[in-house]
Amino acid sequence: MDRPVTHDPARLLPEEPDFSFESLSRRPDVEAENLQAHDSADRLLLDTAAERLRENGSAVVVIGDGYGALTLGAAALHGVHGLRVHQDPYSGELALGRNARAAGLGDAYRSLPLGAELLTGARTVLLRLPRSLDALEEIAALIAAYAAPDVVVYAGGRLKHMTTAMNGVLGRWFGSVTAGLARQKSRVLTVSGPLPAAVQPANRFPLAQRHDVGLPAPLELRAHGAAFAGAALDIGTRFLLPHLAGARQAQTAVDLGCGTGAIAAYLALTRPSLRVIATDQSAAAVASATATMAANRVADRVEVRRDDALSGMPDRSAELIVLNPPFHIGASVHAGIALKLFADAGRVLAPGGELWAVWNSHLTYKSALTRLVGPTREVARNPKFTVTVSTRR
Repeated sequence: MDRPVTHDPARLLPEEPDFSFESLSRRPDVEAENLQAHDSADRLLLDTAAERLRENGSAVVVIGDGYGALTLGAAALHGVHGLRVHQDPYSGELALGRNARAAGLGDAYRSLPLGAELLTGARTVLLRLPRSLDALEEIAALIAAYAAPDVVVYAGGRLKHMTTAMNGVLGRWFGSVTAGLARQKSRVLTVSGPLPAAVQPANRFPLAQRHDVGLPAPLELRAHGAAFAGAALDIGTRFLLPHLAGARQAQTAVDLGCGTGAIAAYLALTRPSLRVIATDQSAAAVASATATMAANRVADRVEVRRDDALSGMPDRSAELIVLNPPFHIGASVHAGIALKLFADAGRVLAPGGELWAVWNSHLTYKSALTRLVGPTREVARNPKFTVTVSTRR
């Protein structure tokens, strides 16, 4: 997995950092009136953990920070230094960096992958609860394995996204899970007492499944906890795959928003001379896709990258891009992310290049694809999904 740029915590923080929650920006992520860079769960987490943050200022880990509210709030409001931070979306990592520099807190933290370096010796963990129980399970297992024995995890979220099943997942690795009082439609679970390794469940990740997609051998998918759809084959992707036989011949193809890498692996297996680039902003997706390529023995022909859309690729550099776009940003349903991906695909495609896309039919993306990429025709349609090909002007 690509390693993000790290930040040296040894340098001194400014005496009076210029920080406020309202000043936080989501950029380069989509910004809109109904999409905020912080919420009441961030504030409740910081308030609940305030005393422990001040006590354990050099052994604090933040997981799942959206755009910097938790990281920068801990540094500016509670004097925490040397924060270790993991964010799954690359756009969130970039936004944290921008917000940190604007607040004079660029040296307050390091961005790290989810694993031992992030969690070894951690005594306080601020966790924004993921909606996926698999993601929560993988995080809980890693905290219990690597954090200090006296670690306390403050796990918070919005009530509408929390379930009692989360308590059960955390209880498989920790002896104490206590729910705090709700405030402004948010709640924090306080978790402590990692169970002895001998009684902890086995780490199941990455998950593995085999799928019959009409190839001589089943398609092998691997998935870490936060990867969308897990190791299952997304039904939109399943509908798309057989139609890719009609895609133009190319030397290089891009699986944009690759997830666990199903499209990239399929292209590599069906076109042995093709070089494939699989890109996603999710760290879990990149780790999953890397494992998927190895499982299908195509790792030598597929390059997996973590990127914000296609920002790392030059204009007019690709002949074929394939996309199954998301229709949500975090927990919010929003078309903006798909439009951003369409626009970037239009920028990166060479004249005459093709964007193949599958999308939920009710979203009616055809006009947007025509405007942002080029002439678009429908290839296939069923009651749920539409497959289109857009040709770059």
